[in-house]
Amino acid sequence: MTHDNVAGQLPDLSSTYLCTAEFEVAGGLVGIGQSPFGDQRMGYITGGRISGPRLSGKILPGGGNWSRSGRLGSGASAGTFDARAVWETDDGDLIYLTYNGRSVIPDDVRADFGDLAKPYVDPARYYLRIAPVFETASEKYGWLNGVLAVGVGERTDFGVRHIIHEIH
Repeated sequence: MTHDNVAGQLPDLSSTYLCTAEFEVAGGLVGIGQSPFGDQRMGYITGGRISGPRLSGKILPGGGNWSRSGRLGSGASAGTFDARAVWETDDGDLIYLTYNGRSVIPDDVRADFGDLAKPYVDPARYYLRIAPVFETASEKYGWLNGVLAVGVGERTDFGVRHIIHEIH
């Protein structure tokens, strides 16, 4: 196996806007606690909405995000995501998605970020990225079975909003 990739042999990555997903997390975060592997938490998805040019519908309650956090140097916390959800399109098809991701929250943003009474924290002040993959039995949305996506997220007063792009 050779690793001699010459520039131009592989296509460049590009993306197309797929949808905006607004995950409602009305129950907040459940703190599981500090283990040898980090500070584990769980956020229960209570609903939400997806909207985009080829895909729209609702986010069903019952999914969740199992996140873990730790320190990234002396000035920020870092987190990982392990999330699952089910979307129901406006025409009744079901789409299962899973995603992993990363967050970096500087210490000077941490208090505002964690306080849902402060509905807006400028997303330029923190890093929140996900990489969703999809699974569906739907013929109409079967194209999603071959998609890797990336999302840029922001904390909202209802949970989190992700702007998701299909990677080509």
